[in-house]
Amino acid sequence: MLTLALRNLFRHRVRTAVTLAAIVFGVVGLILSGGFVQDIFNKLGEALIHSQTGHLQVSRTGFQNQGTRKPEQYRISNPARLKAQIETLPQVDSAMARVEFSGLLNNGHTDWAIEGEGIEPAPEARLGTFLSLVAGRQLQKSDSNGALVGAGVARALHLAPGDPVTLVVTTADGAANTIDLEVTGIFQTFSKDYDARIVKIPLHAAQEVLDSQAVNVIVVSLKHTSDTAQVAQTLNSKLAGQGLEVATWQTLNEFYGKTVTLYDRQFGVLRLVVLAMVLLSVANSVNMSLFERTAEFGTMRALGNRSRTVFLLIATETLLLGLIGAAIGVILGVILALGISAIGIPMPPPPNADVGYIAQIDLKAWPVTEAFLVGTIAAMVAGIGAAVRSSRVKIVDALREAI
Repeated sequence: MLTLALRNLFRHRVRTAVTLAAIVFGVVGLILSGGFVQDIFNKLGEALIHSQTGHLQVSRTGFQNQGTRKPEQYRISNPARLKAQIETLPQVDSAMARVEFSGLLNNGHTDWAIEGEGIEPAPEARLGTFLSLVAGRQLQKSDSNGALVGAGVARALHLAPGDPVTLVVTTADGAANTIDLEVTGIFQTFSKDYDARIVKIPLHAAQEVLDSQAVNVIVVSLKHTSDTAQVAQTLNSKLAGQGLEVATWQTLNEFYGKTVTLYDRQFGVLRLVVLAMVLLSVANSVNMSLFERTAEFGTMRALGNRSRTVFLLIATETLLLGLIGAAIGVILGVILALGISAIGIPMPPPPNADVGYIAQIDLKAWPVTEAFLVGTIAAMVAGIGAAVRSSRVKIVDALREAI
């Protein structure tokens, strides 16, 4: 049966080639579009991790939901001990303390409302690989009164590296406190909103102006992003009963989840369109081929073959068409994906961003397998209806087609 099916395919080379082309085109389209969307997810996730939140954040229970309004009420009093606990995990690259606050930044002429972060300069610099410096340099441990400001803040206050600024905050006791700072650098991320309000200062300077040695969160940087869920589960078990909660970068970035949902739905529609295109193309080609071979099937049945033999022959042919077309599509799709990724696709800044990026095609095992299955199954589904009709034609009617 397999040998006969292969001979039939190569007997109609042109029609077989047209059918294979439709399957190949569909499979390649799924691989490239799926890899492109996956690359968007990966780059967006890494940008959020390495410019804002880190992989995980450990904080007092309730801080992520309510602490942003009153961060002074959700502070960790012994961050050094907690960091040491976290860094014992083999998947953890580093843990760093942050204290968050709100205040006013003054350039001597104008006040600008900001969201501040007191950070540990060295580990934060290693984490912030997606944080681009527009001017100046990163904060260093020796910068006792340095300030790293977002590009939006710098534009609003007309700041440049070396400019003096004054930060005004309210302590936990309700008293106003000030500290004089010097701008060491201006940074830019993918998010305009983030850049328009964030100012980063050394942790000890933030603790001094807030009159507190406590911190709000311990930011955890992992060696591999894929370990996020496992480490979060481990930390939840390890820190149980201490009044602490662990939040992953997906939880901390609601925008990411909404973006993934949106693109998943769009890609789902694309899959349906490709599936319909392959189904129609294969069905058209198979139906034309089987119509021309009606007399052949009549002869087979007149010689003693059952109708199920005709059905199996046609089903085997369409299965082979699907397998061959999907295999060629996967090979061609992988080659094109690697070539496109080597060159890169220059992309404009996404909505609410100033920075463009170079897109690639991210090849994962499951999307490639899924594209192969779609191509194969589409060919099978398209051929089954034609196979049923051809196997049920009366022998006399089938033989009459040869006259």
